[in-house]
Amino acid sequence: MLPADISSRDPREKPSYGAAFSGALIDPERATPNCVAGPNGKTATKRYNIYRNNVTVSLIEALASIYPAVQRITGAEFFRAMARFHVRANPPRSPLLFEYGRDFPDFIERYEYAQSVPWLGDVARIERAWLDCYHAADAEPLSATALGSVPADRLAKLVFQPHPAVRIVCSSFSSVSIFAANRNVGRAAPVNAVDPEDALITRPGQDVAVRHLPAGGAAFLTRLIEGTPLAVAASAALEVTPSFDLAANIVGMIDAGVFATIKDGDPR
Repeated sequence: MLPADISSRDPREKPSYGAAFSGALIDPERATPNCVAGPNGKTATKRYNIYRNNVTVSLIEALASIYPAVQRITGAEFFRAMARFHVRANPPRSPLLFEYGRDFPDFIERYEYAQSVPWLGDVARIERAWLDCYHAADAEPLSATALGSVPADRLAKLVFQPHPAVRIVCSSFSSVSIFAANRNVGRAAPVNAVDPEDALITRPGQDVAVRHLPAGGAAFLTRLIEGTPLAVAASAALEVTPSFDLAANIVGMIDAGVFATIKDGDPR
């Protein structure tokens, strides 16, 4: 099935045929484009509709593979209905299928029938971050030995280079616990969703890990990832959380493989 007579057209006209062919794929209300024809130039409405349905189903399946916890929470039927609306409103913009659905978490927050689960969008953001972390570039994580070799009087000025795979997702709900409860096989344990939780997603080796950041941890790591010196980042975290434990958070970030290298922010 090809746009009719496309091979005989002026090459400069082909993009318009391609746009007509692809533009109606996501919208079942649109008529089969006039440029679509089967063998011997006959109309190919039935074939095109089958192809159109296959495209939509493939995109829904892609979303299901990216957001398995969301689908488990909502149930397959609800998820597929929600995903279908998303597919129609947001066609792919990249030929890489794993790139599809980046705006799905925002869509979920706006979706009328998901308003009773306001934390669902943040769970989806953690799942998206998980996938991005999985596909991120490799790098050797910063070791405790490398950090420990820095003289004490230079620690405050240290600037950290983040590992390519690190991601942080902040949530006003218990999204990390909900994600963990619904990502694994087995019965999901009930979770009190009202407690704010921030997620740290890293991949220091081959496996992606999702951790619940302690209070102030997200502010601290975010500032470090932005290139803020250690002392300034610690002060920012203390402003948010007076009980912020600097030593414990440094140990945690090394263990999680959040950073790859360090440099002196005030070289002498």
